[in-house]
Amino acid sequence: MWRSIASNALTLFIVVLIALAGLLAWGRQQYTGPGPLAQAICVKVDRGASLGEVSRNLEAQGAVSDARIFRIGADYSGQAQGLKFGSYLVPETASMEEILVILTAGGASTCGREVNYRIGVARAEVILRELDAATSQYVEVAKFEPGPEAVVPEAYGAAVEDGDLRWRITLAEGVTSWQVVDALKRADFLAGEVAQVPSEGSLAPDAYEVDQGADRAALLALMQEKQSATLAELWAVRAEGLPYDTPQEALIMASIVEKETGIAAERKQVASVFINRLNQGMRLQTDPTVIYGITQGEGVLGRGLRQSELRRATPYNTYVIDGLPPTPIANPGRLSIEAALNPDTTDFLYFVADGTGGHAFARTLTEHNENVARWRQIEAQQGTLGQTGVQGE
Repeated sequence: MWRSIASNALTLFIVVLIALAGLLAWGRQQYTGPGPLAQAICVKVDRGASLGEVSRNLEAQGAVSDARIFRIGADYSGQAQGLKFGSYLVPETASMEEILVILTAGGASTCGREVNYRIGVARAEVILRELDAATSQYVEVAKFEPGPEAVVPEAYGAAVEDGDLRWRITLAEGVTSWQVVDALKRADFLAGEVAQVPSEGSLAPDAYEVDQGADRAALLALMQEKQSATLAELWAVRAEGLPYDTPQEALIMASIVEKETGIAAERKQVASVFINRLNQGMRLQTDPTVIYGITQGEGVLGRGLRQSELRRATPYNTYVIDGLPPTPIANPGRLSIEAALNPDTTDFLYFVADGTGGHAFARTLTEHNENVARWRQIEAQQGTLGQTGVQGE
């Protein structure tokens, strides 16, 4: 009898062991195998959130099949206390093991919301965007112009209060140093004073990741370092025979090219026109320099140039002075600096708008006058006659 009981107990024990092994194997497969997500999602880990809260949130969002298995796996791997605050992109079919790595790796958030403070030539804008995990595209949530009288959208205020944000400052090509400083002073998420406006042309147009409360002066110094490095790099591989004695003169030319065309493919052609003019002793005759002499870079002119302004003698009026103006007239981007230092080889001496956003180039004054006549017809049709300066008239 006892032998029979012992035999049955042993059999039951073996069955239990087999069942337990099967359960463990199933649990491991659930933990390491492909997850149930059909498309990527954003998972937010609140500051101070517990593993239990996060696992239940993952189950509710359909990222894991069983919150308990996720917690057991996290405990077993020793990462139960390693959750990092932020918003993270969890890809489709991600396993529980992969999700745990994503939520404990740390570093910058890979999902959620960002503020892009865009400093443009015409205006500065605060743009709140949120990543659509399904498409991996950012969707605009709110936008406004900063300032004392700004109407701040509720969505922006709520996002800042929540604190789960990435911050970026983007300088558009062609902004002036005064515009940059003015915009940074109006950015209430930055700190610190700016003692003086950096020299014109010394700031690199680019996107800069910042922390909330970043120092304005330190950010400007970073922009200057980047521009200086770019100029030095491109100066070292410049074409031969250019009419510049110093990198600063090349920077001046690059700023003129930047303000004359927004089409990347044209920059080297535009640069060639001005270089041909300098080499032949012709005046540059470019409207953006005249405008800078009027505004000193403090905002936009907002109207066409008057004939009296084209005749007025200023250090920046290239209809009156010979050679280059004394300083850059904006902060040029890398492509414009490259164009100034490695221009196309052409015999063009003139260009004028062609009605498509680009320009028509000419070798002779006769060809140029024909292009001007066509542009005037387009202006008349558009009702903008006299609002656009013509290079070389």
